[in-house]
Amino acid sequence: MRKRGHGSRGVAAAAVAALLGVAGLAGCDASGGNSPGPSGTSARAAKPSPKPTPAWDSSPSSLAAVGDSITRGFDACSVLSDCPEVSWATGTDTKVNSLAVRLLGPAGAAQRSWNYAETGSRMADLPGQMAQAATKKPELVTVMAGANDACRSSVSAMTSVAEFRTQFQDALTTLREALPKTQVYVSSVPDLKRLWSEGRTNQLSKQIWKLGICPSMLGDADALDSAATLRRDTVQDRVESYNSVLREVCAKDQRCRFDGGAVFEYRFGTKQLSHWDWFHPSKNGQARLAEMAYAAVTARKSPS
Repeated sequence: MRKRGHGSRGVAAAAVAALLGVAGLAGCDASGGNSPGPSGTSARAAKPSPKPTPAWDSSPSSLAAVGDSITRGFDACSVLSDCPEVSWATGTDTKVNSLAVRLLGPAGAAQRSWNYAETGSRMADLPGQMAQAATKKPELVTVMAGANDACRSSVSAMTSVAEFRTQFQDALTTLREALPKTQVYVSSVPDLKRLWSEGRTNQLSKQIWKLGICPSMLGDADALDSAATLRRDTVQDRVESYNSVLREVCAKDQRCRFDGGAVFEYRFGTKQLSHWDWFHPSKNGQARLAEMAYAAVTARKSPS
């Protein structure tokens, strides 16, 4: 009997202990005690999902442009002069149908687009332009810069690829510190060697080139010796490296779109080149740049 009683009491004690243990665990969970957290399926269900990548807005309501002489419409209207009204980015000329007009309409473009590009500027000047653009709080900023970094007095004077990368990163950082959600469209640097190839057939253009337009590529335009060929190929390689930098840096920013090399690959012909210098885009060329920009900005996915 004692053995049976002892065994019965042992069974009962174990059952009570088990019940108390379950109750204790339940109490700790309910009150946030020291019990271990959930695991397995329940843990995965409780873990917050990562934030989705912000969607690209294909219809921004305001626009600011930064860059160089191309965005200023240089030599598109008269010799050696800016003509911002035909700018591919913010111009008002109906023959160009600029990106701003395509996105905002003529009235909207006049009120909500701004051009901070400067003729002769290089990538080192872009952070300052970005700071100016940020004061308007645009929903989209267009970037076309880099040609002047390659168009120097000599090959050795070109901006190094490392410096170009740092300067472009600084420009984006300047914008992001002021406007974290503003979108950025980045144009590739044009194919400078093709522009030389097209323009060198015109005697007037070669006289104007001697005034100092892109000497590293356009200097001694008729020279075809090995030294001249090497010089032009070196400039072209640098332009291609710049475009790789633009693509890579832009890809790290969720609200940045590179044009996928569209401008570099476009085969500018005589109709698309200024008849004042046979190097900068004409009104027709500006219109083609606007078309490419609009296609990239309104595309469902980034061209790059």
